[in-house]
Amino acid sequence: MTTAILFGSFLLLLLIGVPIGIALGAASMLAILYIPFLSLDMYALGLVSAIDSFTLIAVVLFTLAGSLMAEGGISKRLIAVADHAFGGMPGDLGTVTIMSCLFFAAISGTGSATVAAIGLAMIPALVDRGYDRAYAGAMVASAGGLGVMIPPSVVMIVYAVSSGVSVTALFMAGIVPGFVIALTLIGYNVIQRRSGNQGAGNPVPPTRTGSLWAALWDAKLALAMPPVVLGSIYSGMVTPTESSAVAVVYALIVSCFVYRELPLSAVPKMMLEAALLVSAVLVIIGASYAFGRIIALERIPSDLAQLVLSLTQSKVVVMLAAIVLLLIVGTFLETLAAIVILTPVLLPIMLKIGVDPVHFGIVMVVALAIGFVTPPLGANLFMAAAVGKIRFEDIARRIFPWVVTMIFALLLIAFIPVLSLGLPELFLGYGR
Repeated sequence: MTTAILFGSFLLLLLIGVPIGIALGAASMLAILYIPFLSLDMYALGLVSAIDSFTLIAVVLFTLAGSLMAEGGISKRLIAVADHAFGGMPGDLGTVTIMSCLFFAAISGTGSATVAAIGLAMIPALVDRGYDRAYAGAMVASAGGLGVMIPPSVVMIVYAVSSGVSVTALFMAGIVPGFVIALTLIGYNVIQRRSGNQGAGNPVPPTRTGSLWAALWDAKLALAMPPVVLGSIYSGMVTPTESSAVAVVYALIVSCFVYRELPLSAVPKMMLEAALLVSAVLVIIGASYAFGRIIALERIPSDLAQLVLSLTQSKVVVMLAAIVLLLIVGTFLETLAAIVILTPVLLPIMLKIGVDPVHFGIVMVVALAIGFVTPPLGANLFMAAAVGKIRFEDIARRIFPWVVTMIFALLLIAFIPVLSLGLPELFLGYGR
């Protein structure tokens, strides 16, 4: 009965449009009231203790760093480098767009920031180059998902907090899968470009000025940011949380005092916006703590694991079932909320069939990121539609081939564990 109250009230509240954090909290309190040996003090204590985490500071700081870089001229310099380096390759400006998202993802940590920063510059340029506007928007929305797949990633940090795995190992495990996703997206665009299915029109020839070396020199400080931030983590100089502060300071100095494209007067407003954005995430994390404790008290994860393992011992079947569930949930539930709700449920099952928690973390992040670009609630789609001035219905129709392409890459990542675990094992001695 407790389980029915918990999940039934949660789903009902979601269906009537209650925000996720409030729905989680209300469902938890209803279940606590039903359990005789619990009191609402448990909920209040859980709400505070869940967000009393040093690691979660990185969420707000990486979000602020991404905003500073988007507004401070760093993103446009990365795009210029990508255009010179990849503009002559098959897929032309589409390849440039996806690689620009890859570069920006390595310093932003969020998908929406990547879509906004790259989409504003690249969607009009893609249309000028002969791409259909809705196709271009779908491309940017899909490639923007790299923002949560390439470290540093806010979503990875939240998974690390929920599962207890190393943030550093998780960051390193995401590098190769991120490139796998990018390469599959580039491959799909090349096929479409050659077949002419990406749209018609009168393409405008490239108008690049200067050389690749000039673009690299102009963007040297922007390109140095990923090595500075990630290198400081992997070398052991700072923790992942401290590296987020390094990212903010670096972005602030470069944007305000070197490129001088971001006035200091705009920084307080950006700090407030980042705090407000992340506060909603912290409410979800805090409310999910009591939700997760009740799930554990009711032995739902262990019972579910026993049920699944009684039906099949096949690692392949269980992994496929988990991927299908994550793809469906990611379509309707915000990514960070899905992480904190599903990790305590799915991770015990994966551990019992011998799946490494870091590997499963990468699979989970990628699967939920695909949901981030899938209608009806794909946040990246709404962002791409807004910055590209595209009707949501049009971009939603063009997104599905991109989603299928990303699912193909997800299956490669899920069933070739070395793609995720190779670098952590090589450089961190993970798993030894």
